[in-house]
Amino acid sequence: MKAIRRFTVRPVLPEPLRPLSDLARNLRWSWHAETRDLFQSVDPERWASSDGDPVRLLGSVSPDRLAELAEDRRFLRRLTAAADDLADYVSGDRWYQSQSADLPAAIAYFSPEFGITAALPQYSGGLGILAGDHLKAASDLGVPLIGVGLLYRHGYFRQSLSRDGWQQEHYPVLDPNELPVALLKEPDGTPAQVSLALPAGRSLHARIWLAQVGRVPLLLLDSDVEENDLGERGVTDRLYGGGSEHRLLQEMLLGIGGVRAVRTYCRLTGHAAPEVFHTNEGHAGFLGLERIAELADQGLDFDAALEAVRAGTVFTTHTPVPAGIDRFDRELVARHFGPDAELPRIDVERILQLGMETYPGGEPNLFNMAVMGLRLGQRANGVSLLHGNVSREMFSGLWPGFDPDEVPITSVTNGVHAPTWVAPEVFRLGARQIGAQRTEDAFTVGGSERWDAVADIPDQDIWELRRVLREQLVMEVRERLRASWRQRGAGSAELGWIDGVLDPDVLTIGFARRVPSYKRLTLMLRDRDRLLDLLLHPERPVQIVVAGKAHPADDGGKRLIQDLVRFADDPRVRHRIVFLPDYGMAMAQKLYPGCDIWLNNPLRPLEACGTSGMKAALNGCLNLSVLDGWWDEWFQPDFGWAIPTADGSGTDPDRRDEIEAAALYDLLEQRVTPRFYERDQHGLPGRWIEMVRQTLTLLGPKVLAGRMVREYVERLYTPAAQAHRAMDADAARELADWKARVRGAWHGVSVDHVETSVAATTAELGTTLSLRVRVGLGELAPDDVEVQAVSGRVDSEDRITDAATVPLKPVNGPDLDGRWVYEGPLSLDRTGPYGYTVRILPAHRLLASGAELGLVTAPSEDVVEGAGVLLR
Repeated sequence: MKAIRRFTVRPVLPEPLRPLSDLARNLRWSWHAETRDLFQSVDPERWASSDGDPVRLLGSVSPDRLAELAEDRRFLRRLTAAADDLADYVSGDRWYQSQSADLPAAIAYFSPEFGITAALPQYSGGLGILAGDHLKAASDLGVPLIGVGLLYRHGYFRQSLSRDGWQQEHYPVLDPNELPVALLKEPDGTPAQVSLALPAGRSLHARIWLAQVGRVPLLLLDSDVEENDLGERGVTDRLYGGGSEHRLLQEMLLGIGGVRAVRTYCRLTGHAAPEVFHTNEGHAGFLGLERIAELADQGLDFDAALEAVRAGTVFTTHTPVPAGIDRFDRELVARHFGPDAELPRIDVERILQLGMETYPGGEPNLFNMAVMGLRLGQRANGVSLLHGNVSREMFSGLWPGFDPDEVPITSVTNGVHAPTWVAPEVFRLGARQIGAQRTEDAFTVGGSERWDAVADIPDQDIWELRRVLREQLVMEVRERLRASWRQRGAGSAELGWIDGVLDPDVLTIGFARRVPSYKRLTLMLRDRDRLLDLLLHPERPVQIVVAGKAHPADDGGKRLIQDLVRFADDPRVRHRIVFLPDYGMAMAQKLYPGCDIWLNNPLRPLEACGTSGMKAALNGCLNLSVLDGWWDEWFQPDFGWAIPTADGSGTDPDRRDEIEAAALYDLLEQRVTPRFYERDQHGLPGRWIEMVRQTLTLLGPKVLAGRMVREYVERLYTPAAQAHRAMDADAARELADWKARVRGAWHGVSVDHVETSVAATTAELGTTLSLRVRVGLGELAPDDVEVQAVSGRVDSEDRITDAATVPLKPVNGPDLDGRWVYEGPLSLDRTGPYGYTVRILPAHRLLASGAELGLVTAPSEDVVEGAGVLLR
């Protein structure tokens, strides 16, 4: 029989055990080993059956066991120590509190998904895991962050396989009362709510659930409330589900509702109001519109409010391809804003202009969320050095006249939260070497360039650690594989072979990620005979563990999974290659430590960062990857291998896959496997162990989320907070008026004449030239512009590379024609082909970048001809 109503019955903890509830409700347990050990000791069997979720554990422990623990003095001492440790962690001073007083009072961090723990399944892949690691690292560092997201009642899908290897999706119903979250409540005890206006007089209401991530509150909006009609109740049903309007409503609720939720949380708790708003990808971009509306209510017009909002906004892009960006039909967006819907006081046309693709090749009828994010954020970044370059190129049309390397998008390379991803055995090895506290500090705060203490760990200890982790992975794989085959319809009598799957002494390769086509899940299958030889080599075999989910609507991705599953089902190789369904955080935490090689073979440069290899590296796993994302930035032969890329313009995709797959097989056959199986007189692979040591010593400190969050604080949050403070109402009006005046008058700006003190086309290194430039400023004044000399080496087409800029100074006032003369020195500090040009940019003290307005004037062709512009 099916129940007509469902309740969550909570246990009543005996008074001495009350701190267990606080420990369970703060998600710090998900990365704090001592707290997890404490919960495991409550009831080891129930801990295992609850998948390591303290809330589920406490809901299932018998009253007799609780009474027994309430009398157990040893357990109570451990409980008191854990509770005191958490209290100190959430209230004591940390890295942020030791910094200068200019830091933001608070930062609001918006993301469509958060991967904190498997017990709170609100993530699909790398974007969410990155957001979760960002919150955890901010907590460890004491950064006053407020996270904002949505609570999806079905989360992302659970994956299983049919008998013939086709991906099946299942959407479990998540009851918030059984999750480690609590309702945010008003003083009278009623649930706090936010509301959005919808067309035709309807409304979208949402409650706010609070997940406590260490020191950081995470606000999750949930539309499944009685006040909503059926359609609106389903807005937060699934992560990345539904059609365009469904997604638009999710993103409006995340951005607009999210700002309202932050205001509500700060009102109810006294938390400092955010000075900086950080949008993690374009999904939350509407938050800027809500903040404009707030300022409009305070008397600012749209343009001034836009400047005030931009000053304190940081936008992070994660996609390297236009197809990865959410774009909506303009008419759909227009219908949801304006007098009959949300933000009625803002002109709909102004909203639509923020998302317009006003660049060559853009679609005028589409509203682009990333474009809006860039227009609403004064500071923007990609997530690796290479991805920063790709992003500047991809969005350069928004800044016409500027070279891509001048587009105001910087990069902060992602990092991973070591306490979440490092195996306890690795932590214990570090603690034995330098002590538990120093190891914890190294993993969380970071700050050092190298972990030199790793050099003192004996080879034998490193190799024994690697074998222990590999053996744990083998047992995990067999358990998961057996469960998968049972789901596929196999009976126990058919599955005896699983006891022989994988070998704890064989070189183990891991490959796990989402399955879009560019990540090339099946590149390893390109030459099946060569792969077969690698798997079954009599002296140097390899074994491969593969996992990953295709988007439910991506049949191409599902076919890739099916191809791999069918190969792995072959009785000849099924003991050497496995596909594990339902890849998620719990599986990943076992997979990264147990692998010897982490494989990544995307189409370069389509991997924005690719943090899975970072998590593997922190456990002493070596990377074998295409030079893309973070690996392009930090690869060294000392600690891994680079798969060559065949990315010439004339190489068709099929030929490219063929070349790169062959390179992958060559590396495995000729360099990777010989090094793993090469043993010294003590039976140890000394050269392999040295690569593990170099991975930990040199890569370890770089790949930390602590390093990443410190960079955000220093390079983006603090400047944004300072700009926010400087942009009061008067300054915002001044800047908006100035921008309107400059845009209106820019057609009158010109470079009329350029001359130099050297007429020859050769000059000696160290020579300083005098530049003299005559410019027209039209209705503008010298205070409105900066005239620059731009110089550097030139390529074969006379394009300046690696450019340096020097401002020129005006000489006297305007001449009789209203023209101004600017002068300045130009030092020839590089040999070889060298060139210069001059240009005029808008200049104002409140601009974050000279490129901000996308306006630039350079000499015309006839001016260039007489200017001696090139020196060879």
